[in-house]
Amino acid sequence: MSLLVVGSVALDSVETPFGQKEDVLGGSATYFSTSASFFSPVRVVAVVGEDFPEAHVTFLRGRGIDLEGLTREPGRTFRWKGRYGYELNEAKTLDTQLNVFQSFSPVLPAGYCDSPYVFLGNIHPELQSRVVDQVRNPRLVAADTMNYWIQGCRDALLKTLRRVNLLFVNDAEARQLAGEHNVVKAARAILSMGPERVVIKRGEYGALLFEKDHIFACPAFPLAEVFDPTGAGDTFAGGFMGALATSPGVDGQVLRRAMVMGSVMASFTVEKFSLERLREVTRPEIHARFAEFRKLTHFDDLGPLER
Repeated sequence: MSLLVVGSVALDSVETPFGQKEDVLGGSATYFSTSASFFSPVRVVAVVGEDFPEAHVTFLRGRGIDLEGLTREPGRTFRWKGRYGYELNEAKTLDTQLNVFQSFSPVLPAGYCDSPYVFLGNIHPELQSRVVDQVRNPRLVAADTMNYWIQGCRDALLKTLRRVNLLFVNDAEARQLAGEHNVVKAARAILSMGPERVVIKRGEYGALLFEKDHIFACPAFPLAEVFDPTGAGDTFAGGFMGALATSPGVDGQVLRRAMVMGSVMASFTVEKFSLERLREVTRPEIHARFAEFRKLTHFDDLGPLER
């Protein structure tokens, strides 16, 4: 089923201990849609400037992504520049230029308004709510947010949270939003704000899925080489939502499979800069890594503990 994403398409400049890249393809909607496109038809609503390379548009279309909602406006494309240290856990932002993204006000093409699955990327919570206003009877609405909106637009964010089914946040954002140091307590507090489920992303430590009476922990895939974690969270969300959109319903087994698929896709992204690894990854590689995940985490057949 079709999956709608509203977010940023950007040009990133990234520096890690293993190299640096200038003006490479980035943005939340880009990573999300590329990841999700391996599983489900994807529709993108975003804005770019006059300087956005046509080769990037060609790449996204080549993935089968519907770009009717991608508009090109006079001015420069949203740009972000960041640097990672050896731990690669968090980027230090060196420069942010919103450019055309500053006045972004998403208007869905008529054909997008029936999208059954919706992902609200990391944009102002008021804009997220406006997107929900435009969609007719979605099956599931998921959202992402960040510390900037949690601190500066809390009331608007809380209104949005009452309209979404699932929230993606990292552990620091969960603690900040809930005002709880413990991640479990933070997740339970967020569930009381409206979402039926919350996924807490924990970087190299994996991710946690919380529902009212259920918790599922998914590890990150152990990798020998990690070059660039930029976009890993959005890639995770894309794999998660893409896998979800292929299922006739949403139950515990489907959600657990979506968690693993999100981790699979994120593990590919970090192996190279920008979307270089996602450009070349194949379905057999995805299936093989999914099977490796099962071997890593499955232990029902180990038998009972001996006394």
